[in-house]
Amino acid sequence: MKTMPAGEFKARCLKVMDQVRSTREPVVITKKGRPVAKLVPAEEPSEDFLGRLAGVMKIVGDITQPVEDADAWEALR
Repeated sequence: MKTMPAGEFKARCLKVMDQVRSTREPVVITKKGRPVAKLVPAEEPSEDFLGRLAGVMKIVGDITQPVEDADAWEALR
């Protein structure tokens, strides 16, 4: 893991952030030789939830119609 003094980080902040994003290697920022902060790459955005179960589930029948006829529902009696 790379370390960098706070003064150097302040001078090169945007460039360091670009490097962390591209290399995915964290940088520890130090003050007087002691770690005070850690710059880590942001998590990759997760895939959209739609299609997440593709290949896991199988749709059988008409999904827009009730499973049972309305006559079978007690609430309608």
